[in-house]
Amino acid sequence: MEQGYLQVDVVSDTSSFPIQNADVSIASSENPERILDHLTTNSSGQTENVTLDAPDRELSLHPGEIRPYSEYNVTITAPGYEPVVIKGSEILAGTTSVQFVRLHPLANRDRAVENIVIPAHTLYGEYPPKIAESEIKPTSETGEIVLSRVVVPQTIVVHDGLPSNSSAKDYYVPYRDYIKNVASSEIYATWPEATIVANVLAIMSFTLNRVYTEWYRNKGFDFTITSSTAYDHKWIYGRNIYETISVVVDDIFDSYLSRPGVKQPILTQYCDGKRVSCPEWMAILQVRIHGKKPYFMRVSWLSIR
Repeated sequence: MEQGYLQVDVVSDTSSFPIQNADVSIASSENPERILDHLTTNSSGQTENVTLDAPDRELSLHPGEIRPYSEYNVTITAPGYEPVVIKGSEILAGTTSVQFVRLHPLANRDRAVENIVIPAHTLYGEYPPKIAESEIKPTSETGEIVLSRVVVPQTIVVHDGLPSNSSAKDYYVPYRDYIKNVASSEIYATWPEATIVANVLAIMSFTLNRVYTEWYRNKGFDFTITSSTAYDHKWIYGRNIYETISVVVDDIFDSYLSRPGVKQPILTQYCDGKRVSCPEWMAILQVRIHGKKPYFMRVSWLSIR
């Protein structure tokens, strides 16, 4: 057993201002009644880093049948706000996890509790495989809406379900936060930096292809992308993100992959290379860029293998 680290960041849902003196309690998901740590947020709405047990790092470097992360329940309360309970916040060995929490102001005297359940990581749980699509979308079809240039959006509208599920909720998510959430849901933050960079590039390229081609809006929908692994990437409402992934995203957030002579970002599809076989796609467990630290150009095709 090794150790990982958790910081909780609490803000108001209406103003995004940090909430000071919020009470944060942490318990293992296996024993939720036993409080392991009790923290209070500072003037920035953040707790200090708390050290928590996590499985051996080696398990996440070579994913298999054993879950390579620990799960913890985080309960947050603050005067004037509705309490939030997050179940299943994931801790990896040797990494810092940040659990962002948005508290809703009390609408009445009843303190309704918001329960957020984080499902299993995509490399550990069972999710539908990606339905194959062409990596470059045709732009000459009559009536197709396509942006005149590649634009990194401020906000992504995420449809939390299948495209056809009209009852699924839509979430307005800042672009960088969306990429960090997806990367934290689909790869492990313990991986080498070059591997994280390559996968983040693939996630951003896929996302920007959906933005550039107005893929779903052209089909009559009012969202940018879905959270279904059958169609897009796995985005998870309320999940924690990792510091190593966050730093990479902030560094290269306006980059993407494209073929020479093609302005459109590539719809970069990949699979885990083990449970799902996809020889023509990138396998996320085997990704390297030229076998060394990546070099980036805004519009260029990088050989990924």
